[in-house]
Amino acid sequence: MARGINRLSATGLAKLPPGLHSDGDKLYLQVDPKIDARSWIFRYPNRNPNAKSKTRYMGLGPYPSVSLKEARRLAETYRAMVRAGLDPLDERERERREAFAQTAKSHTFKECAEKLMKAKGPEWENLKHANQWRATLETYAYPVLGKLDIQAVDVGLVLEVLEPIWNEKPETARRVRGRIEAVIDWARARNWREGENPARWKGHLDQLLSKRSRLSVRNHPALPYSQIGDFMKALEVQEGVAAMGLQFLILTASRTGEAIGARWTEIDMDGKTWTVPGERMKAGKPHRVPLSDRAIQILKKMNETRLSDYVFPGMRPKTPLSNMAFAALLKRMGYGHITTHGFRSTFRDWAAELTAYSHEVCEMALAHSVASKVEAAYRRGDLFDKRRRLMNDWAVFCNAPSIQDGSSVVQIRAEAR
Repeated sequence: MARGINRLSATGLAKLPPGLHSDGDKLYLQVDPKIDARSWIFRYPNRNPNAKSKTRYMGLGPYPSVSLKEARRLAETYRAMVRAGLDPLDERERERREAFAQTAKSHTFKECAEKLMKAKGPEWENLKHANQWRATLETYAYPVLGKLDIQAVDVGLVLEVLEPIWNEKPETARRVRGRIEAVIDWARARNWREGENPARWKGHLDQLLSKRSRLSVRNHPALPYSQIGDFMKALEVQEGVAAMGLQFLILTASRTGEAIGARWTEIDMDGKTWTVPGERMKAGKPHRVPLSDRAIQILKKMNETRLSDYVFPGMRPKTPLSNMAFAALLKRMGYGHITTHGFRSTFRDWAAELTAYSHEVCEMALAHSVASKVEAAYRRGDLFDKRRRLMNDWAVFCNAPSIQDGSSVVQIRAEAR
């Protein structure tokens, strides 16, 4: 029989001074003066020969929430475990993990991500941000993590998502990592996952992946403006919605998401204007785009077989053209070395080198945000009339023969009219 067991009395527990008071055979009441708290401790020998401490401490709960009688009952249970060669702390952790696995196993990474986007959607500035979240997760994270239990996502799987794009698409990879981290943190807050976040950057992935400061910043590969005439001729003979959409994108100097998301309700054919709503613009503000005669011709052609609310419909009903359609078209045409976004650089280089349009007109044509707050305060309008002349001149240039070395240069020296 254990020696000196049941030493404490229920009536004297509240009067015990600070310190560790034994009830006998591994059960103690700890009195902490700093926080005026009393709690039960079960102390037992550590059977791990490699452990630094020879004793393990197991909390049984605070007093008086756990009474003396209940503490003695728990202590007897854990004494039996020790006698059987088991470690009470390890057994409790095992049981907790098994119980957790039963409640968490049905929650996949995709389920958690979808619930997070639904919960946080109202906080985001515009629909474009929400669409970017979904697009990056569907493209990069879901193929690897989507069907997995959120608890099963570990650092190896996170790296499987990130490593293929970390150096090739550094900005995209950074966003994907942050969004994976956010999904896992959300699941942890819901008690659907336990443990550290394997997508955490500081002190974790920063030890496994190259730092952002060491990654080279790559511009979007662009077609030289001297070759745009021949390219447009080759593009015009291509069949399909993607070819029409890419011509429209080039002629309007728009971004991919803006062009493929264009709806007929945004188009004013009589006024030759396309108004892109703020939720689809990078700056979050509506943007008016003047349409050249060639751009209007493309719209009329698409309108002849209108089957969707979208100007450039995709393969599935009620969906726009895929954001990969242009890249696939460029590859088929033998221009896989350039990007769709690069045509905005082509336009900007042409405007800077072969026209006399002001910097402000060219930047506003690209819907770039004004960096200077002073400049933004004084710029009240959107320079629409000047931008209409600029876009008409760009359409003329795109329809002209490409510039060849040694040949005459097609120039449009537009004065600031």
